[in-house]
Amino acid sequence: MVYLYSKFRVMNFDLVKDVVGLLEQFETENKNSQYADTIEGFKSWVCHKESMTNDDETDTPNWEGKENGRSPESAISTLLVHLNRYAKTYSKSAISGSDFATQEDFIYLINLKAFGEMTKMELIKKNIQDKPVGMLIINRLIKQGWVHQQDSVEDKRTKLIQITDQGMEALENQMEKIRNATHIVAGNLNYSEKMELIRILNKLDQFHYPIFNQNIDSKDLINAVYQQYSFEKN
Repeated sequence: MVYLYSKFRVMNFDLVKDVVGLLEQFETENKNSQYADTIEGFKSWVCHKESMTNDDETDTPNWEGKENGRSPESAISTLLVHLNRYAKTYSKSAISGSDFATQEDFIYLINLKAFGEMTKMELIKKNIQDKPVGMLIINRLIKQGWVHQQDSVEDKRTKLIQITDQGMEALENQMEKIRNATHIVAGNLNYSEKMELIRILNKLDQFHYPIFNQNIDSKDLINAVYQQYSFEKN
């Protein structure tokens, strides 16, 4: 009995060491906070690691041009462009018959409703757009009476903008169609596939957003990114 009890204790100690090792690996690999720093986040990370371990060549998906040597990076880029265009067609349908000129109009309003007042540049950057295009959208919203601008208390040179009651009403009048459009964009993905897609897209967004915020000139952008992240050029 003593032997069995001692052996049981050793086995549990080994298990504890393995779990601690996994927790250390989780902390190291999760520095960009892809997973929540909770037991649920840890469990999701473990499940993902297990699925990656079980993947083999037979699980590799096919894509157009693969048999001719087309790279997965090329397929990803094209598919993202296609999905963006599909989403725009549904957004265009969602605002048809309304006073919204483009999908960016209601996206700007949604951000102001969700995050409160902000500077013009903060709003433009949140929507990943260049300043000239963003300013046109904001001016259009001001003209419609959907947003209001005022001087910042901290810096009179800075304008803060916020959504107005008219803007809230215009947004609410279209929200059912907008929600329907977003549901369609998610297509036939099941819940777990949606969660996995969000994780992957978040990872890509967290990679690209800091680059976007550097405002690198277009002619220098690709070379700058290759140098900064040590990509190997084809």
